[in-house]
Amino acid sequence: MQHVKIIECPRDAMQGIKSHFIPTEAKAQYINALLRVGFDTIDFGSFVSPKAIPQMRDTAEVLSKLDLSKTESKLLAIVANIRGAEDASKFEEIDYLGYPFSISENFQMRNTGKTIAESILILDELLNISVKKNKEVVAYLSMGFGNPYGDPWNVEIVSKWTEKLSKMGVKILSLSDTVGSSTPEIITQLFSNLIPAYSHIEFGAHLHTTPTTWFEKVDAAYKAGCNRFDGAIKGYGGCPMAKDDLTGNMPTEKLISYFTQQKVSTNIQAMSFESAYNEALKIFS
Repeated sequence: MQHVKIIECPRDAMQGIKSHFIPTEAKAQYINALLRVGFDTIDFGSFVSPKAIPQMRDTAEVLSKLDLSKTESKLLAIVANIRGAEDASKFEEIDYLGYPFSISENFQMRNTGKTIAESILILDELLNISVKKNKEVVAYLSMGFGNPYGDPWNVEIVSKWTEKLSKMGVKILSLSDTVGSSTPEIITQLFSNLIPAYSHIEFGAHLHTTPTTWFEKVDAAYKAGCNRFDGAIKGYGGCPMAKDDLTGNMPTEKLISYFTQQKVSTNIQAMSFESAYNEALKIFS
């Protein structure tokens, strides 16, 4: 039976909430519920400046409250610089360091305050740190499916950056539809070209979507060979710079529904997912 990995992203869902600070205990309770579901990976927090992302300032404390004794899910933390990578690497519980690398100069500056040239140097050092600390880097190719900021974008540019990151040693590369601009045609074109050309890289799809376009995006990515999908329950979160207020993360329940219909294994435990879903409603209400 074919298997796909579903990566749940509570960090992505929570970090954009600016109206109030979600209590540390509530975050930990929610993530503990997610750890019982059967997700391949939980993108649970980030080691970035608390000024940049106030909601994630308690990531280390949340980590200390997680029960990892009965889960096979791995933990991923987002880092934006070398200091963040070094901080995250101190924790044995963290398996993956996620790094947002954009092929858009404008978006890279908005997102991390660094140029593309500076970001490549940071990514290179992150890869070195990951080897020393027994971690793995997940690189996110932001603006992977298009560019709304006027920077040049085409499939060849994405291919060029994939080649560069591959040579640097990136083994997990998640193409990110940062503002929901992807189309089934572009998704198909990218994955069907990149996956066969870089068989040593695990490609992922971090898709943002509106409620009416989720199916066509997931369907295109899966049928083009992608077996790694990021989601967030009910589609909470997403890029605050998206032009459409309805654009959010890919809803995890839609991913589960799609792969159930396709008779594809996800390791998701239905009762545990229902419990986590109810916890999400409390957190984000």
